[in-house]
Amino acid sequence: MTQSVLGAIDVPDNSDARANAPVFDADTHMYETAEALTKFLPEKYRTAVQYVQVGRHTRIAINGVITDFIPNPTFDRVAAPGAHEKFFAGENTEGLTLREMQGKAIDAPAATRNPEDRVAELDRQGVRECLNYPTLASLVEHSSAEDPELTLAIIHALNQWMLEHWQFAYQDRVFSTPVINCSEVDGARRELEYILENGAKVALIKPAPVKGVHGWRSPALPEFDPFWADVESSGLPIVLHASQPPLDEYVNKWEPPNTKNFMAMSSFRWLVLGHREISDMIGSLICHGTLTRFPKLRIASVENGSSWIHPLFHDLHDLTKKMPQNFPEDPLDVFRRNIWVSPFWEGSVADVVDTVGWDKVMFGSDYPHPEGLPEPKGYWKYAEGMDNRRTWDFVGDNARRFMGLPIANSDPAAAAPPA
Repeated sequence: MTQSVLGAIDVPDNSDARANAPVFDADTHMYETAEALTKFLPEKYRTAVQYVQVGRHTRIAINGVITDFIPNPTFDRVAAPGAHEKFFAGENTEGLTLREMQGKAIDAPAATRNPEDRVAELDRQGVRECLNYPTLASLVEHSSAEDPELTLAIIHALNQWMLEHWQFAYQDRVFSTPVINCSEVDGARRELEYILENGAKVALIKPAPVKGVHGWRSPALPEFDPFWADVESSGLPIVLHASQPPLDEYVNKWEPPNTKNFMAMSSFRWLVLGHREISDMIGSLICHGTLTRFPKLRIASVENGSSWIHPLFHDLHDLTKKMPQNFPEDPLDVFRRNIWVSPFWEGSVADVVDTVGWDKVMFGSDYPHPEGLPEPKGYWKYAEGMDNRRTWDFVGDNARRFMGLPIANSDPAAAAPPA
């Protein structure tokens, strides 16, 4: 008998569930081709996005400013999936840097480049469906933030490329996530309309403030209500995926900004950046009232870990006692109603279950990134004891609930939490 992290009761481990559970991997990525940002970019912006050579390395320059946040933006050679596993598992006993740990680069796996090969890889991995996120988007919105018009143009061009190259719901197994930038309310509404007309089943929004005509602000302020009303009406789920942090300028006041490449970040930068952006984003959605005004929204935090949940819950609970007039609903109940969380594979599933709820925790491998797992089912090496029933929820059915898809568990008792 073991302690079940998903059921919170003593139950036997069930290896059959681990082998046979229909997996929905809520955190996988594509590696875009070099034309992803430029093929559909209007002529007036052609010089705003360029690939440039810096010594032996290729970098992206946006509005004339080179970014090295992603070391190889063409993805012709990449770190092997799971190359950084020991670092993130806390097993870096030799004190290696991420670059030292990853070893020799490999050609980008075919499964990261097109949907046909991705489906074949899903079959090999024993995964039924996946969410498939762009990788370059993590630097675009940060680098072009000062020019909202350019940001909207690049994001729309990326979405057009994604639709042509991947489709938004390939064989109803690979659900690629077009991006919505919220710097302008009308622009966000237009992009939402475009992706819905082209079959999108989910969309991606950067967890960060945006700069629009009124300057920097949260996309959860009431001025964005027309957009969120459209999202709620459409039933489209929204993912808040980790991206290039918006706090770089703040950290640069503490230490020299010698690099923004995530593989060479200092320990202090890792410490400060942490997961502040996702906590602030969800805190804004709650405190600024978006999730109360639009209670049917479905929001997921992906690749942001889960260690931020307890502090946020503590602070929201404390604020409710001090400022009850600001919270027409209990903010913790709002979180549990509207938010799904995919914890890091090296994190704690139990941590999410105990706070957010058993039906709001989703499995994600981060394939094919080096910080992910080389094989999605390699998660079991790090898993605490799981019972059969909750294994199905965690590795698949909770993501299907988030997506509004039929669940795979045929057990009618799975519709309710355990006693």
